[in-house]
Amino acid sequence: MTLLFRGGRVYAPSGTPTGFAEAVLVRDGVIAAVGAERDLVRLAPRHETVDLDGGLLVPGFTDAHVHPVQAGLERARCDLAEVYGLDAYISHISAYAAENPEKSWIDGGGWDMSAFPGGLPHRSQLDFLDRPAYLIQRDHHAAWVNARALELAGITKDTPDPADGRIERDPDGSPSGVLHEGAMDLVGLLTPRPSAQDADDALVEAQRHLFSLGITGWQDAIVGSYAGSDDQLPTYVSAARSGRLKARVVGALWWDRTRGAEQIEDLVARRASAEGLERFAATSVKIMQDGITENFTAATLEPYCRCGGTGLSYIDPAKLNGHVAELDRLGFQVHFHAIGERAVREALDSFEGTDPANRHHIAHLQIIEPSDVPRFAALGVTANLQPLWATHHAQMDELTLPFLGEPRSSWQYPFADLLAAGAQFCAGSDWPVSDADPLHGMHVAVNRTEPGSSVHANYPTAQTPFLPGQRLSLATALDAYTSGSAWINRSPAGAIEQGRPADLVVLDRDPFELPEREIWTTAVRRTFIDGELVHEVP
Repeated sequence: MTLLFRGGRVYAPSGTPTGFAEAVLVRDGVIAAVGAERDLVRLAPRHETVDLDGGLLVPGFTDAHVHPVQAGLERARCDLAEVYGLDAYISHISAYAAENPEKSWIDGGGWDMSAFPGGLPHRSQLDFLDRPAYLIQRDHHAAWVNARALELAGITKDTPDPADGRIERDPDGSPSGVLHEGAMDLVGLLTPRPSAQDADDALVEAQRHLFSLGITGWQDAIVGSYAGSDDQLPTYVSAARSGRLKARVVGALWWDRTRGAEQIEDLVARRASAEGLERFAATSVKIMQDGITENFTAATLEPYCRCGGTGLSYIDPAKLNGHVAELDRLGFQVHFHAIGERAVREALDSFEGTDPANRHHIAHLQIIEPSDVPRFAALGVTANLQPLWATHHAQMDELTLPFLGEPRSSWQYPFADLLAAGAQFCAGSDWPVSDADPLHGMHVAVNRTEPGSSVHANYPTAQTPFLPGQRLSLATALDAYTSGSAWINRSPAGAIEQGRPADLVVLDRDPFELPEREIWTTAVRRTFIDGELVHEVP
């Protein structure tokens, strides 16, 4: 099949003097030519036309840090992500329980810490339920449970905190109903396990949703058992073999922080089990080095204000360097979660002497001590950005800034500093932690304000730019979500160039011609993979 994309602009920064072209010719799923429409018509007099209708044609987006299977499962459970506030949560939970009397647990997630005083819900708020409840926080670093769930897990005032987590407690020491980090598994592992069909359905539904946002590839940032979830590797392998997986996907195999170097042999075997698949490879390893700032588990160099403590380094830095060196020697890419400035430094330290050809990257990067900013380029480590978080919102203004203090608060999400220091970017959403829409992420990268569609858009300071000196240009942000993230995945897509796969997205308008504050209004009209239409707005 021969397709001619015409009727708008084409984003092609590497192959045209202006960065834009008039049209694209696709033959048999491959980009055959990019240029002036009249020239491409002469090359292929017989073709089908895809009318851009004044919109912009861009490469398919690649999400470099996302959790689609978990997101798909949560969308099928008690999903709180689209509502906000205690009253709305209780109403939604009550309705879900009434509609699903056969379920032995009320499980799901998506609640926001900022909806509760001090960021903490309480078990008593869920004790109206007639069965145990396990609801994962939006960031997936805590769970809200009721008394019945605590009872089934045997958690009492005498239960010690696990090494990699914390049981939130009332003044008398009784568990309050919030389990942080590794403590989540004390209840999470008791919840009903999804069947293989449930997981497959979740992946297919997540893929449908991501296609609707123009995402044609991704890196699943945890492929393994974490926070009560089951291993997704069999789901991906099955979907890739059957052809149900159409996106280009890399799985980051979970580094079990309760184990040590002995698990590397298992990781090698897990990687081998996915070899030879066209759409999926398990070639990355995910190491979560710390938690999050809001519950004070992000690893910091200096103590938090008001509460003290410097967070958690989940992997002993003395051992981390050796683990990363061995993974690097075996040809794995290492994908770090690092939020606090100490965790970022520990991750960078572990990459000293590693091979940049393995395309290592660090995700989140909330706080970077300024002397570490140039090390990304020096070590060949890619900065994996989640731009949506770089705004004023309740979780930032009420649960983060008061506890970071200065100058540390000003070190957050230093995108422009990283760019000026020569760092390479990729970008992702961390969905279902946050909105998967790359265009909303680009809006924040450019404006450092909440998109108008966000549940936080009406927060008092949401439209006040957050550290505006760290803004990026739209082109830089778009490149991070396309060529940068495709590169991190070793995907052949990611750019509109001759010979590349025709993974293409038709936008309903040209965001380069909009006022910057309106970038978020841009939407996806059509998505193609290998020239095949996989999403279209009716």
